[in-house]
Amino acid sequence: MDSLRRPPDSNTFSSSPAFATPLHPLPSVTRAPPPPPPAFNAPAVSAVLPVLLPPPTLRPLAFRTFTKKHNLTLNALSLQALATFIGKHCGSGWREEGTGERVLDEAAKLWKAENGAVIVEDGPRLKAILATLESCMVGGKIGPTKTGRDLSRQNSFAFGKNDSAVDLNSGGIGQLALSRQSSIAQGQDAEEQDDASTDPRAWLKVVSAFEQPRLRYDMERKHFVQLTNTPSLFPPASNKTALLRERYNIIYQRLLRNEAFQAPTFSTNMPSLTRSDSTTAQQFYKITPIANLLGRGGSTHLLLGMLVIAPTGTLALNDLSGSISLDLQHAQPLQGVDSAFFVPGMIVLVDGVYEEDWSGVGSSGLGSTGGVGGTIGGRFLGFSIGGPPVEKRDVSLGINLSAGDVGGGGGWTDFLGLGSERAVGGRMRRLEQRLLGPESLHASESRRKTAILSEVALDQPSTLVALRTVLEQYAARPDPPLSFILTGNFCSHAVMAGAGTGSIEYKELFNELASVLSDFPSLLRSSTWIFVPGDNDPWSSAFSAGASVTLPRSGVPDIFTSRIRRAFTSAKSEVGIRHREGEMDGEAIWTSNPTRVSLFGPAHELLVMRDDISGRFRRSAIRIGQAIDSSGDLGPSGRQDAAIDIDSDNDTPMMTGALPSTEQELAALPAVLQADSFTTASAKKTILSLLPQATLSPFPFSIRPVNWDRASSALSLHPLPHTLVLADAEADAYVLTFEGCHVLNPGRLVPGGAGSRKGGKVQWVEYDCWTKRGTVMEGWSG
Repeated sequence: MDSLRRPPDSNTFSSSPAFATPLHPLPSVTRAPPPPPPAFNAPAVSAVLPVLLPPPTLRPLAFRTFTKKHNLTLNALSLQALATFIGKHCGSGWREEGTGERVLDEAAKLWKAENGAVIVEDGPRLKAILATLESCMVGGKIGPTKTGRDLSRQNSFAFGKNDSAVDLNSGGIGQLALSRQSSIAQGQDAEEQDDASTDPRAWLKVVSAFEQPRLRYDMERKHFVQLTNTPSLFPPASNKTALLRERYNIIYQRLLRNEAFQAPTFSTNMPSLTRSDSTTAQQFYKITPIANLLGRGGSTHLLLGMLVIAPTGTLALNDLSGSISLDLQHAQPLQGVDSAFFVPGMIVLVDGVYEEDWSGVGSSGLGSTGGVGGTIGGRFLGFSIGGPPVEKRDVSLGINLSAGDVGGGGGWTDFLGLGSERAVGGRMRRLEQRLLGPESLHASESRRKTAILSEVALDQPSTLVALRTVLEQYAARPDPPLSFILTGNFCSHAVMAGAGTGSIEYKELFNELASVLSDFPSLLRSSTWIFVPGDNDPWSSAFSAGASVTLPRSGVPDIFTSRIRRAFTSAKSEVGIRHREGEMDGEAIWTSNPTRVSLFGPAHELLVMRDDISGRFRRSAIRIGQAIDSSGDLGPSGRQDAAIDIDSDNDTPMMTGALPSTEQELAALPAVLQADSFTTASAKKTILSLLPQATLSPFPFSIRPVNWDRASSALSLHPLPHTLVLADAEADAYVLTFEGCHVLNPGRLVPGGAGSRKGGKVQWVEYDCWTKRGTVMEGWSG
C-alpha cells in the first residue's frame, strides 16, 4: 500500500475514477503562471467583402487623381488592373470611405517615384507597385508595411528574391534599377535635416557617356523610353537609320511646340479653295513634307529636312517622306548675313518655291523614282534658310512655363540616371541653396569655383609652367575650388601613330604632370579633378593618326595614370593633415569625351565636349547666296542686321547694332572693338550652328564618325544643359549665353601653342557653380 501513496510533493492528479481524493490535506504550492502559447502568425481573416468594380465606374476618380493631380494618363489595361485591385482589397466602401482614392494616390506617387512614363501602362512596373500596396492593405485601408514603416516613408522596394539583379529585358523593376533615382530621393529629407555632409562635392557626380542611360524618343507616345538591349561596337545598319530618324523627330516635335508653328484655335478667315502663294499671309507657319510637293509646282512652302550630298554630287534636302534637289543660290540666312554655318548633316528650315518642270538630275537623272520615299522630280528654290528654333530647358522639361508656352514631356525622364526634374528637382535646388547659396556657411566664394583648362599639351614645356602658375593662384586662396576640369589633347601629336610618341613617352608625360600636382597637396586633398581626353589621346589615336575618332570615346587608360593616383594618395596620407568636419577627400576622375558633370542631380548639369568644332564647321560649310553676292543686292537697307539673341556673361547684348558691311567701315572701328567683334561674332556663329541641331555632332558620319548605339543619348543636346563647355583649341576663349544655356570655351591654356620653356600668356575659364556663369581668366607665367 506504500506504493499507492502519492508523494506529498506531487502536484499531478490522476483523472481516473478508480482513485479518490486523498484525505490528508494537500501541501500548499504556489504555482507559476502558465507560459504564454507560442507565437505564430495566424492567417488574417479579411474583413472586406470583395466586389466587382467595373472600370467605367472608376474612371472619373482615376482621371481626377492621375491626370488632374499627378499629370499622368491611364490606358484601358492599367485602369482595368486598378479597378480589379480596388474592388478586391477595398470592397464596397471604396467610394464612401475614400479608400479607393487613397490607393490611386499612392499608386501614382510610387509610379512617379520610380520614374515611370507619362502614360501608365499595365506591365511589370504597375504589377510591382500593386504588390507593394497589397502588402500594406489592412481592413480595406492602406496601413504600415510588414516592417512597420509607413508607405509614404518607404524608400526602396524589393520586388524579387535577388535584389542585386535587374531583369531589364522583361522590364522588371528591382532595387538596383531604382537605386539610380532613389539614391537621391532617399537622402533628400535626411540631408536637409542632417548637417553631417557639408561638402558640396558629395553631390558632384561625373556621368560618363558609357554610364549614361540610353534613351530613345518614341514619336507615338511623345516621350522617351529606355533601351534595354546591350550596346554593340558593331551595331546593325538599321541603328544608323534609327539614329537619324530620332534626331529629326526630336527637332520636329520641338518645332511644333513653338508658338510660330501652332495653328490658332479660332480663325476669322472663311474657308476658301484659293491657293495662297506666300506663307506671310498666314498667321502661323506650317511644315510641308517633301512628298506633298508633287503636283504643286510654283507654290511656296516651308520644308524641314537634312542637308545631304546626293549621289550625283548635288545638294539635296531629305526628310522622312522623300528627297528633293535644293538650290540655294538665292538663299539668305534667317538670322542675318554670316550668322551660322550650314553643313551637310544639319537639319534646317528652308523657305522657298517648288519648281516642278525642271529638267535636271532630280527629274530624270540618277536616283529619280518620282514617288514617296525617293527623289522628288524638280527642284526646290530656297530663299531663306536657318536652323530650327532653340527650345529652353524649362520648356523641354515642362516646368516653370510662362503664359502661352507649351512644354514638353521630359520632366519625368531621368536623362542622367540621377533623378528626374519633377521627382527630385525642387528638393535638390533647396539643398543647393543651403550648401552653395550666398548665405551658405559651408561654401565660401572661392569654394564655389571650378577651374576649366583646355588643351593641356604635356609635351610642350610651356604647358607645365603655365599649369603651375594657375595652381599657385588657387593654392594661395583661403579655400580651394570645388573642382578642376582638364581637357586634352594631353599630347600635341597622335600617340602611337608613328609621330614619335609611344606608350612609354606618353606615360612619362603624366609622370611629369604628377610631379607638378604633388607640389600642391592642399588642392589634391580638397578638390575633384576631372580629366577629359582629346582625339590625340590613346587608345583611339593609335589607329586614327590624328583624324577624327568615333564619339563617344573612352577616357585615358589607367595604365598611364598610375603616378597621378599615387600623388593623390600621398597628399591624403600626410601627417597632421585633417579635413574639416563633413569634408570629403579629393579624387581624380578619368572620364569619357563627351562627359556630363552633375551637381545636385538635375538642378545643375554641365556638359563637357573636347572638339575643334569651329574648324570643322568652316571646312564643311556650303556656300549659299552666290547669286546675291555677285549682284550685290542686300536688300533695301543695303546691309543685313545682326539680329542674334545671344548675351555675354553679364547678360547684356554684345552686338546691338548692325555688322559692318564694308572694309572701310571695319577699318574705321577701334582695334580693341575689332578684335572683340571678331571673337564674339565667331563664337555666336558656332553657337547658332550647334545648339539648334540637338546634337553635339551635326556632321555626316564620314566627317565625324559616331557610335550608332550610344550617340542618341551621349551626344544629345535635348534638353539643353545649364552649361556647355566647348573646349575648342582653334577658337579664342569666350563665354556667352543663348536661350538659357551658358556656352563657354577656355581656349588653349597657352595661346598660340608656344613650345618655349619660358613663360607666356596663360588663359582659362573660372566657372561659378552657384551663378552658373564663367569668366575668362588671364595671367602670365614667368
